Amino acid sequence: MAEERPPRLVDYFVIAGLAGNGAPIPEETRVPEPSGPLRPPRPAEPITDMAVIARALGEEVPQGYTCIQSSAGGHPLELSAGLLGGTQPVICYRRGRDKPPLVELGVLYEGKERPKPGFQVLDTTPYSHSANLAPPGPGHPRTYLTCRRAAEGAGLHALGITDVCLVLPSKGEGTPHTYCRLPRNLNPGVWGPAVYLCYKVGLAKAHTLVYEAELLGRYPEEDNEAFPLPESVPVFCLPMGATVECWPAHTKYPVPVFSTFVLTGAAGDKVYGAALQFYEAFPRARLSERQARALGLLSAVERGRALGGRAVRSRRAIAVLSRWPAFPAFRAFLTFLYRYSVSGPHRLPLEAHISHFIHNVPFPSPQRPRILVQMSPYDNLLLCQPVSSPLPLSGASFLQLLQSLGPELAITLLLAVLTEHKLLVHSLRPDLLTSVCEALVSMIFPLHWQCPYIPLCPLVLADVLSAPVPFIVGIHSSYFDLHDPPADVICVDLDTNTLFQTEEKKPLSPRTLPRRPYKVLLATLTNLYQQLDQSEYPGQGWFLLTDYEAVCGRRARLEREVQGAFLRFMACLLKGYRDFLRPLTQAPSEGVRDVDNLFFLQGFLKSRERSSHKLYCQLLRTQMFSQFIEECSFGSARHAALEFFDSCVDKVLDKPEPTPLVELEELSGSELTVFITPPEEPAAPEGSDSTPQYCYDGFPELRAELFESPREQPGALPVPGPSRSAPSSPAPRRTKQEMKVAQRMAQKSAAVPELWARCLLGHCYGLWFLCLPAYVRSAPSRVQALHTAYQVLRQMESRKVVLPDEVCYRVLMQLCSHYGQPVLSVRVMLEMRRAGIVPNTITYGYYNKAVLESKWLSGTPGGRLRWAKLRNVVLGAAQFRQPLKERRRQQHLSDLSLTGEELAPGGSLEDSGSALGAQSTEALEGPSGRASKASGRQDEASTPRRGLGARLQQLLTPSRRSPASHVPPPELPPDLPPPTRRSPMDSLLRPRERPGSTASEVASWGGGSQLWGSQRGGGASHGGVSSCCNPMGPGSLCLSIEGRGCGTCKELGLFSLGGSSCLQILLSSCSSCRACDSLVYDEEIMAGWAPDDSNLNTICPFCACPFVPLLSVQTLDSRPRCPKQGQCFRAVPRRVEGGAWAYLSPLVLRKELESLVENEGSEVLALPELPAAHPIIFWNLLWYFQRLRLPNILPCLVLASCDGPPLPQVSVRLLWDVLTPDPSSCPPLYVLWRIHKVWCTSLGGTWPVPGSITPSLIHTFCLHSRGIYREILFLTMAALGKDHVDIVAFDKKYKSAFNKLASSMGKEELRQRRAQMPTPKAIDCRKCFGAPLEC
Repeated sequence: MAEERPPRLVDYFVIAGLAGNGAPIPEETRVPEPSGPLRPPRPAEPITDMAVIARALGEEVPQGYTCIQSSAGGHPLELSAGLLGGTQPVICYRRGRDKPPLVELGVLYEGKERPKPGFQVLDTTPYSHSANLAPPGPGHPRTYLTCRRAAEGAGLHALGITDVCLVLPSKGEGTPHTYCRLPRNLNPGVWGPAVYLCYKVGLAKAHTLVYEAELLGRYPEEDNEAFPLPESVPVFCLPMGATVECWPAHTKYPVPVFSTFVLTGAAGDKVYGAALQFYEAFPRARLSERQARALGLLSAVERGRALGGRAVRSRRAIAVLSRWPAFPAFRAFLTFLYRYSVSGPHRLPLEAHISHFIHNVPFPSPQRPRILVQMSPYDNLLLCQPVSSPLPLSGASFLQLLQSLGPELAITLLLAVLTEHKLLVHSLRPDLLTSVCEALVSMIFPLHWQCPYIPLCPLVLADVLSAPVPFIVGIHSSYFDLHDPPADVICVDLDTNTLFQTEEKKPLSPRTLPRRPYKVLLATLTNLYQQLDQSEYPGQGWFLLTDYEAVCGRRARLEREVQGAFLRFMACLLKGYRDFLRPLTQAPSEGVRDVDNLFFLQGFLKSRERSSHKLYCQLLRTQMFSQFIEECSFGSARHAALEFFDSCVDKVLDKPEPTPLVELEELSGSELTVFITPPEEPAAPEGSDSTPQYCYDGFPELRAELFESPREQPGALPVPGPSRSAPSSPAPRRTKQEMKVAQRMAQKSAAVPELWARCLLGHCYGLWFLCLPAYVRSAPSRVQALHTAYQVLRQMESRKVVLPDEVCYRVLMQLCSHYGQPVLSVRVMLEMRRAGIVPNTITYGYYNKAVLESKWLSGTPGGRLRWAKLRNVVLGAAQFRQPLKERRRQQHLSDLSLTGEELAPGGSLEDSGSALGAQSTEALEGPSGRASKASGRQDEASTPRRGLGARLQQLLTPSRRSPASHVPPPELPPDLPPPTRRSPMDSLLRPRERPGSTASEVASWGGGSQLWGSQRGGGASHGGVSSCCNPMGPGSLCLSIEGRGCGTCKELGLFSLGGSSCLQILLSSCSSCRACDSLVYDEEIMAGWAPDDSNLNTICPFCACPFVPLLSVQTLDSRPRCPKQGQCFRAVPRRVEGGAWAYLSPLVLRKELESLVENEGSEVLALPELPAAHPIIFWNLLWYFQRLRLPNILPCLVLASCDGPPLPQVSVRLLWDVLTPDPSSCPPLYVLWRIHKVWCTSLGGTWPVPGSITPSLIHTFCLHSRGIYREILFLTMAALGKDHVDIVAFDKKYKSAFNKLASSMGKEELRQRRAQMPTPKAIDCRKCFGAPLEC
């Protein structure tokens, strides 16, 4: 099978900016001003100096400085509290661009702390007096202002303080929006109000024109059908617009700004984008006179005169779009492209690097866990496979959320998101907005935010802030230089770690949260916040001794722990919600999808603590909770994530103490690193020097002829996508969480023998239900097949099977939905509830979809009830007939034992008299005979002359059938009936239970060729073909057209009655240990399997060595050649196929079967090519299904693959012993007993039945190379028949004799001689899997 091409890392590359190709910029392309209250225009210059003057000392405000004389609310200020002897200090500031701006302010209490590194202390006024802000007197610490300046050469676009103010909390003044308030009081004395200094950091610049960004170029030009390029991409690449700015001449270009954004589709799928914004030179010729005057290029006094010393620049952006949030890799790639465009010359065009990266760099996968991309000799990037987690992949950064807001504000925002408030997150760092907003919508998992969500909102879409619906929007903080925030919005400033909200729109207090989960969450976040501070500022020696990977690993661990803390809180918040889901149990009506009909809201509310009722009332009314209940009720694409959340809820209920909820899966362990080389440079012509030919002054316009065409990988599928699956088949595969739970259950069950057997049995039933779609699709009556599956489900529950998952119920429910059987789906749900199983999200969704989407029968139920009553009467009458038939059979058998009649050596069933007449022959008939009689009854009942009354009379009255009537059985019986129990006399007359295997063993150890017999299946028929011994040779058979055979053939089991199968399949799981050559039988193999779905080995019970057991298969075709007229000829049944394949544990087999169905669809299980294409899976499935007597279509696949004349049916027999014994070894005792019994019977003598087990008997057999327990058990079963041997009583007698012998010989000596009995785990496996096999 061809390998699928891995998904691309990047889908599109775009360029955004001002379009026009040299044409003038139209005036109407300017970005319109958003609606909302306006602020005064922002200052054009930042603050460069701060000063303190003493008014009481006669100091004046220095030239160019501005004095702060009132608070932000307009109240007068007195820093020295108006005390006599005070200096009356006043704070002043100056704006300008002659020096780097101030970026941070502080307040220093002298004697209590030291100044921070890089801060300047303003301890004197400009007139050399003390700049102490505190009032005079003892006990008042001297208070000074401190400031930190930007580095030299920061440039025009360096962030700086743009405004300062003072606030008086005693007057009701709060911190202005987007301002940062210093925590130190400027008036620390006892007298006077508290005064706090606030400042605002921003980008102060003038002479700027803002226009809406347009798409300048893209690659590829064609849209991907599954992922078309959104039209709004350019405005997200430049969220504050494509600007044209006027700078002073010789101003350095600023460092490019990296930003990220998220686009959400109509279906909720996310597209991640990353953009790099930079400035380029802009020609003045494209500016009109009005635009030039607005930029300050023309003199305001002399009209039309151009001013010198000015430069015009425009802002552009390059961006990539992807379905993966690999933001660090995107940043490295875009930075490389920008540096490539401003350097040079180069031998390769820029387009070659773009197309090479898009087409040849895949997203990491388990097959390619590490990808090293070499973009140039000096630039590379490393992509690593994300840590496999059940949580959805997103671009969230919980560490940046916690670092920017702190524990308390983070919990406050969690509460605001849960109650669907309007949230506006803003920052001066655009790359921080996306990661924090993604964390806000990820912290409420499993709830999914349903309202507008724009992590980086462009200026042209700022009207969304006035929307009347809840939203989460991120925007650049410069938006608030011109506009005030809306009154009903909670504003979160990530730069100042503050929350701005109005009184009427405040969210609930964190005290309304559940008390214990809230305390645990707050304590966990506080602890992690402290660890984050320590990791951000490590010691000098620690940092030098730690490499980069260790630092990244520590941050990744903290990231997972913060996410796990929020996940635990949500699990505690919603615990027990599944108990209040309301399943659909009747035909759907209007409003069936309403949350009131799907969830018991009042019952859930009453189960919560009273102090949290206000919170839950708001939560239950949100859109995201209604969507969550609908997803849980009807399933969704997030079913695996919701099922994982249910497991988290179970962990919280079982273990209240903090335990890790997210168990990260280990990667494949492969250290494989895929190396991707740079694009190849063109070869230089011979005899000429290779000179570079590509040089750029800025980022160029993309040229289509310079892009490299994608290279098709040989053997790769052209379109990546999910694995193929049949549209009509349910999703039988388990989720990763279900696989983990099943693995843990298997490990726990392996320590308890009884649980281990039931665990294996549960996986066997899971295998059958995985094949159920193919079985139902192939059945003549699909409704009847579904009811058969329901009966198998009830049988499984009656056997107290340990189910590792809910796939059995889930598959049957979805099949009921597909074939329109909603009533049966309701019955399956009731059986599930009766078994004490609470359905998870996936199963519950399939059930409700089956009830909702299926077509219910219309009309009143009166007619159906009457037919159901009539059916119950008929079935009851049939049940009353069963004791009568059993009494008659017992009477005939007792008459036979009293008269002592037995069959003549060469006679048939008719010669034995009335003792084995029509009534008693049912005890000797196999499945074939019973099926033929059943078919005869059906044909007789289907005659057109009989009406309903006649049919009921036929069912209620014993019918008389002719023994000669024979109808071929159906090709595949729907169920295998249990074997008919025979009397001890009949067992002594015909003790052979497995004639084919006996013939093989007799011929093998007798020195002749192998003999293969057919199973004794039906009653005698006149003119039938029977087999008898041929005196011409010991290994031959002769066929006579007489219907009789010799007694020796009958005693050996070589005599086949009419109606037997023409194709016979023999299966045996008995395997030989490679280390000690001991034969290990089926239940011992089961007991030795490991609870691992990847381990094929079992443990030998004799030498404790691991080995892979084999499943031996022999397919026999007994169709004879056409004889010549009046001639008898030899015909040895030929072997069509034989071999041995690995005998797989049900855990391993289920994993392989799920992989097969996922890759090739469930139709492959009904194809005739299955035995040849996947023999290991096929023969193992056939073994388990026949072992548990489960209906299946696998034998039909063998029939379909056979050549030659059509076969009536196939017989599958499961054998306990080996199929091909070693000729050089001693034959088993039960074979020797049968050989001697045959010859003694032919001589007229009797062969004694083995007596009771004694220590002397075990001691006699200890010299034998085979297992003593098996030798005695098989000998007993051969003599009495397996239906007349109580294996439990046999084990008790053997154990008693073994213990007596162990006192003299020792248990170790007996173990070396293979005399020990099976372990308790093996005995439980044999008991749990039903009747013993044939021997």
